[in-house]
Amino acid sequence: MNNEIKRILEAVHSGDLSVEDALVKIKAEPFADIGYAKVDLHRKIRQGVAEVIYGAGKTPEQIAGILDVLLSHGQKTILITRMSPQAAQEVGRTHQLDYHPDAKIGIIGPMPSPNGIGKIVVATGGTSDIPVAEEAALTAQILGNEVVRLYDVGVAGLHRTLAHLDDIFSASVIIAIAGMEGALASVIGGLADCPVIAVPTSVGYGASFHGLAALLSMLNSCASGVSVVNIDNGFGAGYLASMINHMDATKEQ
Repeated sequence: MNNEIKRILEAVHSGDLSVEDALVKIKAEPFADIGYAKVDLHRKIRQGVAEVIYGAGKTPEQIAGILDVLLSHGQKTILITRMSPQAAQEVGRTHQLDYHPDAKIGIIGPMPSPNGIGKIVVATGGTSDIPVAEEAALTAQILGNEVVRLYDVGVAGLHRTLAHLDDIFSASVIIAIAGMEGALASVIGGLADCPVIAVPTSVGYGASFHGLAALLSMLNSCASGVSVVNIDNGFGAGYLASMINHMDATKEQ
C-alpha cells in the first residue's frame, strides 16, 4: 500500500486525524492548472514520491511558479533536475535554493534522513562521468537513501574497482556509470549479488557516438542482474535505485 495513504489511515486509526479530514486529504484536487503547467499534486499518493521539476526548457519564472504551487500544498523537499546556472540564479532570488552546478540539480527544503533498507553505491568509470553520477546520487539522497560514492574506479585500472569490494558486496543497489565502452557495469555486475543499474554516459572519443557504444555494451552485458537506463539519465537511475532500496521498508511501514 502507498506510504502516504497508509500514514493517513494510521492517523485516523490513532485518533490524530478525523475521517472527514482524511477524506479531504485523499480527495483534494489531483492537480493545479496554472496555465503553462498542470502540477501533479497526487503524485506522492500514487507513486510514493512527489513530482520532480524537470528544469530544462522552462523559464525561471515557470520553475518558480511550479515551486510555489508545490510549497503551498505542503511539499517540504523539492527536486529540480537539469537546471541551468542562469535559472538557478534567478530562482534563488526568491526561493532558498541549494544548487549543485555539476549535477545541474536544485533542491528546495531539507534533505530527508535515510530510511531505505540499505546503501546505494554510485560508481563511475572516470572523473568525466561525475556530473551524471552526482545527478543519480543526489536524487537517491533526496528520496531518503544512504549513498556511497565510488568515483573514478573504471576497468582501465581494475585494481581501483577491486579496492572497494567491501562497498560493492554490502550494497543493496549499485548504480554503475560509465562512458567509453561501458565495461564497468559488467564487471560490477559480475561481482555483486544485488541489482545493478547501468548508466551509459556521452563521454568518449568519436566512435563512442555520444554514449551509444556504452549503451549497446551495457544492454549486451553478460552479467545477470544488470538493467540499463538511457544515456546520461542519472535521475532515472537514482529514482529506480531508491524504489528498489525501499521495497521491504515500504512493506514494514
